[in-house]
Amino acid sequence: MRLIFTSQGRTAMINADGSGLRYFEFDVPEQETWQPCAFFSDGRRILLLSMEARRDGPGKPFAEYYHKTPTHMWIYDVEQDALSAIEMQQHLAQFQTPQLLLNDERLLIQVVHDEGGQIYNAHLDGTDARPITHLGEGLPYGFSLSPDGRRLAYHLASPSGYQIWTSDPYGEHRTLVAAHDDHLYFGPSWSPDGEWLCYQACLYRQDPGHDWADLCISRPDGSEQHWLTTGQSLWFAATYGPRERHGGGSNMPGWAHDGAVLASCRLRGANVPWQYQAQRPDVDHFNREFMPQEARGGAHICRIEIDAKTSKRPLTEARQSVWDFRQSLSPDRTQLLFCRAPTGESPSIWVAEADGKAARLLSRGWRDLGADHPRWMPSV
Repeated sequence: MRLIFTSQGRTAMINADGSGLRYFEFDVPEQETWQPCAFFSDGRRILLLSMEARRDGPGKPFAEYYHKTPTHMWIYDVEQDALSAIEMQQHLAQFQTPQLLLNDERLLIQVVHDEGGQIYNAHLDGTDARPITHLGEGLPYGFSLSPDGRRLAYHLASPSGYQIWTSDPYGEHRTLVAAHDDHLYFGPSWSPDGEWLCYQACLYRQDPGHDWADLCISRPDGSEQHWLTTGQSLWFAATYGPRERHGGGSNMPGWAHDGAVLASCRLRGANVPWQYQAQRPDVDHFNREFMPQEARGGAHICRIEIDAKTSKRPLTEARQSVWDFRQSLSPDRTQLLFCRAPTGESPSIWVAEADGKAARLLSRGWRDLGADHPRWMPSV
């Protein structure tokens, strides 16, 4: 079993037993960061995104300048150690990022202009690009493809709030699954049997930093919505790191192979060290101050059943000042992969047995500066 992760703008591969650590080295001018986006069906080729130097920064607000950063897409064969550029026959925008690989020939791609963002279903080279959302609807992302490949699920940051929708792969036959003025719905994911969607619900009015959320499920047609947790008990907006090197990103629940849901759950009374600053404008898409004196508790990985007798079973230990997140089970169902970040420290990559036992450190990242976004490579 192998997995990949990111660290300091690099992508690395490592075996689940800790051997074979390798950082991919790409000698391509002007590319500042590299990140994996998806795997092709052969299991050895990876769709990669690279970015040039970011165009936002001091005096240049994130919302106005970040999308002016040029991006590029590549295919990397890990067995042949061969990188090839995807030659775009049609450029939709300077900033365009893969959202979901539908098959080996087509993908969903997010395109952002000054006027806003939208999603296209296109060939890898950008041709035959068909818009599945339109300007003015809001920014869609967080896409998930149904097991049979016939339906998409996604959240839409619309003028009416964050909503959960489904559609066919070309944006037709849409269904509104979840929407509420007081709830930010986020990150839908299909169950293995295609019968349910799970997603998060954040009470954003009282939590503008989106630190916490609850876990919801519903049928893909929006019926039978159930809240599987209460009290905003999931760690949603993962933030971490020391004062001089912070990071973060939305933390997503995910399905186990048997239909349970794995999620990062807060300890009772937990409070993060990176505190959101609601009183000031957000110009960097982070807008937080490092306040370790305010930190309490932590988060651990739990298994949540979805039947009528809902239960939550811890998989990793509940420990003060330890935050576990980004959890997933290996394709063979035997190992649990996750990140761990002690309060005020950068995250590292860990694996454990599927029940959470025998957790062991795999990597602290490039030069021990932290690692994030681990994912299993396909078993083919």
